[in-house]
Amino acid sequence: MVAVVLAVAGALAYGFSDFLGGVLSRRGSLWPTALTACAGGLVGTTALALALPGSPHGADFAWAALAGLGNGAGTTFLYRGMAAGRMGVVAPVSAVGAAAIPVLAGVVTGERPGLVVWLGIAVAFPAIWLVAREHGADSGPGASSGTVDGVLAGVGFGVLFAALGQIPASAGYWPLTLNQAISVLAVVAAASVLRTPVLPRRLADCGGLISGLLATLAVWCFLLANERGLLTVSAVLVSLYPASTVLLAVALLHERIHRPQAAGLLLCGVTVALVAVG
Repeated sequence: MVAVVLAVAGALAYGFSDFLGGVLSRRGSLWPTALTACAGGLVGTTALALALPGSPHGADFAWAALAGLGNGAGTTFLYRGMAAGRMGVVAPVSAVGAAAIPVLAGVVTGERPGLVVWLGIAVAFPAIWLVAREHGADSGPGASSGTVDGVLAGVGFGVLFAALGQIPASAGYWPLTLNQAISVLAVVAAASVLRTPVLPRRLADCGGLISGLLATLAVWCFLLANERGLLTVSAVLVSLYPASTVLLAVALLHERIHRPQAAGLLLCGVTVALVAVG
């Protein structure tokens, strides 16, 4: 039960982080916000590493480097899809991928959840899709490229969760700091390739630091949940983060929930209940 609570807390923190990042991107600039968010994550993980030292080994840093590449790639393709106005296609595909890959990794490494938990995991995938998908999302010619961006982003975030799940608690948080440092470099490299300004020029861009700190809290909750439970469960529950983003948009931006999203939110609740009971 503790692992479930921690994973749900991670989903809430990720949802807050994404909501804040989305609002700041609308008011400021997309890539500078992404850069400052990654930088905020680097600050947060460094603080964790200094406060809670561990005994990391070479393999732990190798997993962290792989997680950093996944984080950077996922962010790059997600933002590329967002910049092209295909968020309604990219978001649900990426969120499902972020959940599916760690589940596969958990099964391969020997995890065997019970039948009720598997049922909850199965319910999570349509829940994530329905909640994240925008009403009236584009189904025209641009949707296919949006699907590609979503798949690639989902692979990146899935690798992030799966790789972090292989780092033991005894390693502490310096590997997580390496993960964030690589994600910063990946965003800079992607912006350079796309010839897009990446340095913050407005005060609003620097607000991404708060988003990054919230993401650090989310990752910390995920790691704590993974220590106390199964990767297959923790990753799926954390991947329910679009639900909190949608609820924040309703509460603070007065956006409307359309019927598929309402169904998805209901399924999110069913997922958490089944996993907790199982």
